[in-house]
Amino acid sequence: MFERAFRPFLESGSCVGVNDPIDQCIRHCISTCVSQCFPGQEVNVSYDYEVLPNRKPKFLAQTAAHVAGAAYYYQRADVAADPWGEKKMFGVCIHPKFGGWFAIRALLVFPGAAVGEELQQRPPPDCVPSQEARVELLERFNFRWQDWSYRDIVPAAERYSQDQRTYFSTPPGQRAALLRQWGLFSAEDSGAQAKN
Repeated sequence: MFERAFRPFLESGSCVGVNDPIDQCIRHCISTCVSQCFPGQEVNVSYDYEVLPNRKPKFLAQTAAHVAGAAYYYQRADVAADPWGEKKMFGVCIHPKFGGWFAIRALLVFPGAAVGEELQQRPPPDCVPSQEARVELLERFNFRWQDWSYRDIVPAAERYSQDQRTYFSTPPGQRAALLRQWGLFSAEDSGAQAKN
């Protein structure tokens, strides 16, 4: 996504205003794809950054991925002998091909689509089956998420590039300066982004 969509999006000068550049890129790419792939069909798109008036997310991205069978959402309930006591433990999705090196950016709903019996819900692939690995995954994600190691709990076909890691490791308020340093953001855009 970073090299194939985000960089070209920035280089095209399509990023404008105070919105997050990643969010703008995702919205642009998905709306373009939806209009090309589903012309004339009603498609409701919700993005991972959208919130309801009560500030809760518009949809739970990891739960949606699990229900759709795309990636398994590993949670505390998936560990038989819970070693954490009263500690709050957040869950995380892992994909069999990409490990934790992916993001769930949008939910597409096709309200007018008719489905027959041939469409069966499939469970997500359980690619972290051992209890020990699940404990390790949840501990890496909850206690050491900054070191990115939870993403490698299973071998991944692709990982984020170093530039992508650098970008997402940079505090949001400093990302415009990083993009400007890379020559991907104009002074006008970076000034608008700094307001965000």
